[in-house]
Amino acid sequence: MSRKIKLLWDFRGPDAKATAEHHTIHLKEFATLEKLAFHEINIQEKKEHLFSAFITVEEKDMKIYRDALKPHRGEVG
Repeated sequence: MSRKIKLLWDFRGPDAKATAEHHTIHLKEFATLEKLAFHEINIQEKKEHLFSAFITVEEKDMKIYRDALKPHRGEVG
């Protein structure tokens, strides 16, 4: 069974939530245009004025996403 990888982009400041939400639109567009599978695209709040947009993908697809979209970091699971 393949592992799931969560790729994250962090946004800070008073507009961080709106920016993260907007970033998810681009993540969905990329996945659709490239015909790539994903498990989830969403945002998460780390603390006040710190939000992350993320996409969860299969490990086998991670390099395609990573190389094209340059996430700030990744997490297993």
